[in-house]
Amino acid sequence: MWNRRFAPWLLTTVLMLGSSGALAQVELGPSDDVEAALNALGPGDEAILADGMYTLSGRFGLAISGTADEPIVIRAADGATPHFHRPDASQNIWDLSVEHVIIRGLTFSGGSAGLRFESASDVTIEGCEIFETADVALRMNDGGQDYLRISILRNHIHDTHGTGEGMYLGCNDDGCRLGESLIEGNYVHHTNAGDVSQGDGIELKDGSYATVIRDNVIHDTNYPCILGYSTAGNGAENVVEGNVAWNCGDNGIQWEANATIRNNIVLGAGGAALASQPHQENGPDELTIVHNTLINDGDALAVRNPSGPVTVANNALYSMGRAFFANGDSGRITASGNAGQGSSSVGTLIGGDIGADFVGASFSGALPQDVRPTGGGVLGGAGDASHVTAIDFDGADRMGVADIGAYLLGGDGWTIAEGFKPMGEAMPLPDGGPSTTDGGSTARDGGSEPGRDGGSSDDGGSDEGDGCGCRTPGSGSAPASLVLLGLVVLGLRRRR
Repeated sequence: MWNRRFAPWLLTTVLMLGSSGALAQVELGPSDDVEAALNALGPGDEAILADGMYTLSGRFGLAISGTADEPIVIRAADGATPHFHRPDASQNIWDLSVEHVIIRGLTFSGGSAGLRFESASDVTIEGCEIFETADVALRMNDGGQDYLRISILRNHIHDTHGTGEGMYLGCNDDGCRLGESLIEGNYVHHTNAGDVSQGDGIELKDGSYATVIRDNVIHDTNYPCILGYSTAGNGAENVVEGNVAWNCGDNGIQWEANATIRNNIVLGAGGAALASQPHQENGPDELTIVHNTLINDGDALAVRNPSGPVTVANNALYSMGRAFFANGDSGRITASGNAGQGSSSVGTLIGGDIGADFVGASFSGALPQDVRPTGGGVLGGAGDASHVTAIDFDGADRMGVADIGAYLLGGDGWTIAEGFKPMGEAMPLPDGGPSTTDGGSTARDGGSEPGRDGGSSDDGGSDEGDGCGCRTPGSGSAPASLVLLGLVVLGLRRRR
């Protein structure tokens, strides 16, 4: 018999079949077989999801591929909030094997993991919300995979449980990796519920490379707000820049090696505001830490047992104890132009006072905080001119002036608050790859102690053997429009 559940999107498809035979758009709602419809999409196709609750029971799996010139788009209808909810943790919300796909404006809740990417390249996840998962919200950590040219943009991730990471990207010991990617403008918070065993905000695992983590707002985590390891020699360094974090349950930002870490703000952490230490590789190496503002009642900056060069310059380091702590072969550390309050193990720290040097800062670790420098403090123009970054935390041009910390003196930017950090200019719409990636630098650092690595690649959320009856990427199947037209014809014949 004719399946009425297929009727709406099949009829929409037929109406949009042009002389070229290409599928343009499919409009879907909660009563449709959304999984089947999405798996029938081909290069250049667009699925537009209507408002409403899409409640899931069995496994929901996608295996689709667009092309560089014609990505597949899956998005919310204008003004709509399509909400995919799985009421138990027997499966992940979505399991995906995708290439050249854009997912935009969808909401996900419940399930085990939220979005589990079994494989992915040239994928954009933009403007989505993921919350109340029983495990990781967004994961790309299937063994042996290279997740390449991924853009994770302006998503709202919060209130996770279980291992509880907001984003778990890559595998331990370079078992899989994220490369040439962009993680920008996301809002990640409250990965610290009572049942959370780990709960990093954003975790980039060992071997990941050429990835930029930029302009994210992260707070109230159980483990570090941002955690990274090394590139393991796989490619260019990572970049961590323009992020703000507070009330991080462990270190605020923790990174092992092969990275530039610049223009970040950390306001209170259970460990150090910024830490680097040995984890899965050889320890701090090829690190550039510049123009960060780090305020903590514990250590502001801690570098333990470096194995290679570490540059620390033009940072505002404020602590009630140790502003800059280092041990091991501290001769590998080059420190210049740093200022702050507290003791320093390396170099000369320009002595400051938190009350005099900032517009309105404290060691409380709680908002409100205004950590722009004052004209009467020690931060204005006192840094090392050879290490000045081009822009500051807000994207303002530093014009070569060595103001210390994340802000330039006299800036009038965003007031730090819960929510998304405003972007300096309109963000270009990606085409499935990180079009705004600027050739990032690297990162190496791990959990506060070895073994604190986040969720395993097997979270019980999906069974690799659970078939979804969908097209396999690169299988050479017929164009989606022809397949769907065939289904329509078949359905009409059966109806007779």
